[in-house]
Order: sequence, then structure tokens, then C-alpha cells
Amino acid sequence: MKIYLVGGAVRDELLDCPFKERDWVVVGATAEEMLAAGYQQVGKDFPVFLHPDTKEEYALARTERKTSPGYKGFKVHADPAVTLEDDLRRRDLTVNAIAKDEFGEIIDPYNGLQDIHDKILRHVSPAFSEDAVRILRVARFAARYLHLGFIVAEETMQLMKDMVAAGEVDALVPERVWQEMLKALDERAPSRFIEVLRDCGALKVILPEIDNLFGVPQPAEHHPEIDAGVHTLMVLQQACKLSNNTDVRFAALVHDLGKGVTDKAEWPKHIGHETRSADMVVEMCKRLRIPNDYRDLAERTARFHLHYHRALELKPATLVKTLEQLDAFRKPERFEKFLLAAEADAKGRTGYENKHFEQGNYLRKALKAANKVDVTALREQGFENLELAKKIKEERIRLVSEISALT
Repeated sequence: MKIYLVGGAVRDELLDCPFKERDWVVVGATAEEMLAAGYQQVGKDFPVFLHPDTKEEYALARTERKTSPGYKGFKVHADPAVTLEDDLRRRDLTVNAIAKDEFGEIIDPYNGLQDIHDKILRHVSPAFSEDAVRILRVARFAARYLHLGFIVAEETMQLMKDMVAAGEVDALVPERVWQEMLKALDERAPSRFIEVLRDCGALKVILPEIDNLFGVPQPAEHHPEIDAGVHTLMVLQQACKLSNNTDVRFAALVHDLGKGVTDKAEWPKHIGHETRSADMVVEMCKRLRIPNDYRDLAERTARFHLHYHRALELKPATLVKTLEQLDAFRKPERFEKFLLAAEADAKGRTGYENKHFEQGNYLRKALKAANKVDVTALREQGFENLELAKKIKEERIRLVSEISALT
């Protein structure tokens, strides 16, 4: 039995990047031997075991053979005769097909070290094309290591294009798309994830609502960058500067979906795109089975981001109504995330990246003022039910009017 550290931990150690998990491959052992040594098997058909002490994953060296469409359509073969090289060959990228033995020696049968040196993401073998999820993974790694200068190898990009043309991406299940998308949103440069998917043609299959934004013009006086797709990626980049929360970044990414379906006769204007965007967000989240909290923040960001831009111009009554529609009184944490996503939208324009916008602070002050309504005192005055609700709103408007007068 020989044990090797493999995959991401080896790659990131070589790149001097932090890593959280370590994965191990065991060569020359059987499942019975692993169980006898105190390891706990995970799953019935997959030869992966948890270490009795560290609980880290130890997998028997294995090969895989494609038997049917989908990410579950693989026949796994594991026995003591499978070599380390056999196991590494089934991995997606050469930089992920490097192992390290107990003495610290690097085993690199597929030239992953050279690709790390050259900053290239390259597939290990033609078997890459058997699993469309690997397209998403390549895009995600491109997002993770963009700051180091990594690019996708030309032959890998061509293979990904061929997979898209062959309809392989059509078989991706919603859960896997969202799982990889969520991980990408947590990377340093999520916009690169979108760019790589667009470059290989997968974006129009997986996220057609976002793909449709590219090539759509916007009014130059408000959007010097013109292109709605370019603006969307700029907004996502600004969201990454403002927040580490993936729900804020997701909201930034999908805030303008409605511009992708504006009638060309109306270009470059996009009247009513907020409502269209909000409806499309809901449909996208339903299709990809995206969690409700992500959907709710994104839907409100899409529907009300222009209210943020015009906040300083809104009448107190309209401002209070907007706070109510955003559910800011009950969910102030989500309201704060909305403000961050909306600020990212304001800054995600050529020439506006470093501009200060006062709208967020103004809306925060408005909410703070409106929250000072003494509901208990109103009840003691005899207000109840609909009359109480009406009086609360009147008081909120009065208090917001006071801070509005000072602005």
C-alpha cells in the first residue's frame, strides 16, 4: 500500500496558494484492507474512505469509463493493480494531475509542473470530453488563477468548443451548474468564469440570459462602455471589491437581464428593463434551482436598482414605499446587501469605477429615520389594524421628510 497526496493541495502548494482540504490516493490496497485499518467507507459504489483520525478523504486508485450521458454515467474500476499514473490520467487538468509521496517527492506524469510554470490550464487526455462539468471547472479555475496570469490552453478551449457543438453541455443538470457557478462567484475574478464560458460557446446554453446581453447597446451618456454585457461584467467586478458575499455578487451579475430582450427598435434605450429583469431572475433561479435567498436579493436588486440611482430625487412618500417594497424594515441585512449590489451597478461603468455615490448612505439614513416610529405610543393613542398601518406609514414619511430636507 502506497499513499500519495494529490490534486488541489499539491497544485496550490506549488503555487504558494492557501488550501483548505487535502485529498489522498491509495495505490495497491483493497477496500477490505482499508476497512481493517479503521477507515470508514463513504458511499457504496465509490472507493473513497475517511481517515479514522483526520477524517480526510482517501480514495483507492481507480479508472473511469463513460457508460451513459450525465455526470453519473461512469463505470468506476478500482483494484490494487491500478497505478498512480492510471488514476491521475482520469483527472481534468494537468495542474490537478500531480501527486506527492510520503517523502515529498513530486510525481508528475502529465507535465503539470511545466504547465504551472507556463501558467496554462490544459486537459490531461481526450477523456476530458466525457464530462461536461469539466468545462465549468476550467472556467472556475481560470477565475481563481487569473491574478497569477493563467490562461486556458488553445487545444483545451477547442475541445470545449467541440463539446458544446456536440451537445454535451445540454446534458448538464441544474444542480451541477449552480454548484460550479456558486464556487466561481466565490473566486477572485468571477467575471473570468463568464468570459471563458462565453469563449467556448457554453454560456449561451447554460446562461442564455447573460449571453444575450453581449452586443446590446446602452445610452452612451449613462454607459460609456456601451455594451450591456461588458457593463454586467464590470458590475460583477465592482461587487467583488465591495463584498465577499456570493449572493451580492450573484445579484450584481443578473441585475440587468431584461436588457437582453429589449426590442432592437428601442435600442439603445431599455425602458421597463427593471421589471423584465426581475421576472427573468425568478425564472432563471427556478430553472437552475437556485436557493430562495439568492433569488430574493437578486430579484429585488433587478427591480429596484434604478430607485437606488434616483434616491436623492425621490419624494419621501416614494422613498418609504421603496423601503417597504424592499422589505428593509424586516430584513435590514438583505437591504444592506441590496445597497452594495446597487452601488456596484453605479460603479460598473467606464469612468465611474472610483466615483463616490452618496445614495447608499442617504438610503441608510432614511431607513434609520423611518425606524424611529413609536408603534407602542400609536397603539396607546387608539390606533389599530388598518388605521395603525396608515398612521405608521404617515409617521415614516414625516420622519424621512426631515432628513430629506437636510440633504
